[in-house]
Amino acid sequence: MIEVLKRQVLPATGCTEPISLAFASAVAAKYLTKNNIERIEAKVSPNLMKNGMGVTVPSTGMVGLPIAVAVGAIGGDADAGLDVLQKITAADVVRAKELLQQNCVSVSILPTDKPLYCEVKIYSQGDSARVCIEDHHTNIILIEHNNEVVFQKSNSQSDINHSVNIMEQVSIKVIYDFVSKIDFDDIKFILKAAELNDALSKEGLAQTYGLSIAHILRKQVSRGLLSDDLLTKIMIRTTAASDARMGGAALPAMSNSGSGNQGIAATMPVVVIADYIDADDDFLARALVLSHTIAIYIHSKFPPLSALCAASTASMGAAAGMVYLLDKGNFDAVNMAICNMVGDLTGIICDGASNSCALKVSTSASSAFKSVLMALDDVRVTGNEGIVCDCVESSINNLCALASNSMRQTDAQIIEIMASKP
Repeated sequence: MIEVLKRQVLPATGCTEPISLAFASAVAAKYLTKNNIERIEAKVSPNLMKNGMGVTVPSTGMVGLPIAVAVGAIGGDADAGLDVLQKITAADVVRAKELLQQNCVSVSILPTDKPLYCEVKIYSQGDSARVCIEDHHTNIILIEHNNEVVFQKSNSQSDINHSVNIMEQVSIKVIYDFVSKIDFDDIKFILKAAELNDALSKEGLAQTYGLSIAHILRKQVSRGLLSDDLLTKIMIRTTAASDARMGGAALPAMSNSGSGNQGIAATMPVVVIADYIDADDDFLARALVLSHTIAIYIHSKFPPLSALCAASTASMGAAAGMVYLLDKGNFDAVNMAICNMVGDLTGIICDGASNSCALKVSTSASSAFKSVLMALDDVRVTGNEGIVCDCVESSINNLCALASNSMRQTDAQIIEIMASKP
């Protein structure tokens, strides 16, 4: 499970769907013998298009996949994974925008059953390179140079498959016991999630990004329309990080399951509670590992990109982490908090990555804390209500079955609506 955490909890600068395309572009550019890029052709799955249409690409001031693929080719770091754009310069952005103005960049939808798929082909003075990514944001499955295969990965080699297979063998109880018994030295790396996402939160409060939801909430505290209580602090600090990330801040988020918002949702509520009780690093690390591992566990049960807002399921991990901090040893409360969230947040749709994602993150963080408060008072949504069952595993499976099956049509309808906008 430590290996899974290290593979699934990674720094990412910018929304991970445009960043995945930028990464493919940077890797393709690395294979070109000359730097004079003439043309870039990109194809993406419908879901990747959905999540890349409305989000700001860091340090560019522009929205969408064309600028992501262009700047990735010009200045992306092919060895940096989801941090591919962290070192781009102003000159790189200028050159990328020139390619767009010259109509040298195309991004189109490729009909595919794969929720997460992208490919990039770059042409440069008789030279060409093509890179394909599938299933996971940095999972390169094919590299071609001048139409000759130089690398090809089989499905059995996929890191994401390894993570899913491990998650199939565990349960919430197994994860909880793992967190309670593991040596601190083996998990202290997870504290980097608190460091990065808290820095992003502070950036979101220091500057204006996206819809500035955190600023608005904070303003209402000063007006007396919101209380300056723990719930409000959780909403503001968590939302601020998402505001900054979706608004194009050039700081990395610590992601979870390939999503910065999921990483933020799994991290910041736990950090706020840890600050409130003055938890030491050992205690915080265990709560963060519980949160992030449960978020990975739940997300492994439905497609990497779907119609279900995964910030809501990541927040179920945060609920578990908050319970751990507030009432260590109360495993029953962890179960109850997760079931409460399944009863509350079922069906929040993902309508593409955009500034409004911060609203969903805020809603999910609020639900997580309300669910924790209920659980600490020994109150839960019962197994007689809706899709919630007496067993937490069954409740999670029911939610994920919706995302994996019936919500596929919802997803197709969302994409159709977005694509038909004028």
